[in-house]
Amino acid sequence: MIALNLPPADLKLSQRDGHTYVFDILRRRHIRVTPEEWVRQHFVHFLIEQKGYPGALLANEISLSLNSTTKRCDTVLYDAHARPHMIIEYKAPHISISQRVFDQISRYNIVLRVPYLIVSNGLQHYCCRIDYERGQYEFLREVPHYAEIKV
Repeated sequence: MIALNLPPADLKLSQRDGHTYVFDILRRRHIRVTPEEWVRQHFVHFLIEQKGYPGALLANEISLSLNSTTKRCDTVLYDAHARPHMIIEYKAPHISISQRVFDQISRYNIVLRVPYLIVSNGLQHYCCRIDYERGQYEFLREVPHYAEIKV
């Protein structure tokens, strides 16, 4: 797999039926490695190991209902009361982070209404903080440490 703009992660990889699988520490099962999954696993480890996010408050592949269809958020951070606080959307490294990607995560946020959105393709990472009271948003220079976000 391609090298990412993320710290190395101690991923548990295995081979089965000619495919590579990775152990997802959040879902607690082996997942087939795709380019997007490669980014997800590295980013989750980055959040937990480098940024201090509690693994117990993160979840992968969260379903939500939007306009009578079921969508899946790649990763969601919850607060201690099980309320969504951050949505993270991943793309494969060869997929550019475009307005279309931001539109996708914004649609998810219509339902979840979280204060933080992150988009990453493993090479580029964008983090946005939303202030609903002022009707403003701000792109942050980097992904904040867990202690810096108000959860």
